[in-house]
Amino acid sequence: MTSEMQPMVEFRSVSYTAGETQILHGLDLRIEQGEVLVLLGESGCGKTTTLKLINRLIDPTGGSVLVEGKSTADWDAIKLRRRIGYVLQDGGLFPHFTIEQNVGLTLKLAGRSVDEANTRTAEMLDLVGLVPEKFADRFPHELSGGQRQRVGVARALAADPPLILLDEPFGALDVITRTNLQKEFARLVRDLGKTAVFVTHDLHEARLLGTRIALMEKGRIVFLGTAKEFTSSNVPLAAAYLETLSD
Repeated sequence: MTSEMQPMVEFRSVSYTAGETQILHGLDLRIEQGEVLVLLGESGCGKTTTLKLINRLIDPTGGSVLVEGKSTADWDAIKLRRRIGYVLQDGGLFPHFTIEQNVGLTLKLAGRSVDEANTRTAEMLDLVGLVPEKFADRFPHELSGGQRQRVGVARALAADPPLILLDEPFGALDVITRTNLQKEFARLVRDLGKTAVFVTHDLHEARLLGTRIALMEKGRIVFLGTAKEFTSSNVPLAAAYLETLSD
């Protein structure tokens, strides 16, 4: 008899309070290895707070968050973050660094040589569809929004972390660019076998990318399941989201 596989991330009765405002209420959640878990919800529902608890940008005020079976409170924060790729809107790039320097930053922090970092950076740019010879020496302001976002994904993947966190990474892009990047991201995580936690308020994006969808409302998960299960859910907020698809 085989033992149950350890989840990549686990929330155990997690609460989070900022000042007098309770943002999360007793959150229980397992994020399995190799899945894309989408946190879906409107602004203020707690999805970005949930994401920040994983890489210890903030600490829970109640309960515990475990990454690879170890409480984030017991992780060295720097070592934890080196196990996690993080992608923000517009890539979160350093404007005074070249594209090569932006992508290679995590590799150099991990102690890779300049040659190793440059080789890996070129591989990552190729992976996200940016020709290194054309883009490596450019600066972020010389790229389009979609290209900057590709660089952000390349940087997140460069050190080969087992876990990727993405906070509405495609939300500021035009529809065509966003659709292309969504498809590209879906291919990458499938081919690379990464675990990803993806924050969005877009149901179409959640259904396209998510292995499972966690629908959040007022700091609680009100639905957790596959896109197919979401479609047949009797949760009122899920029904409201589904109505937007038929508008």
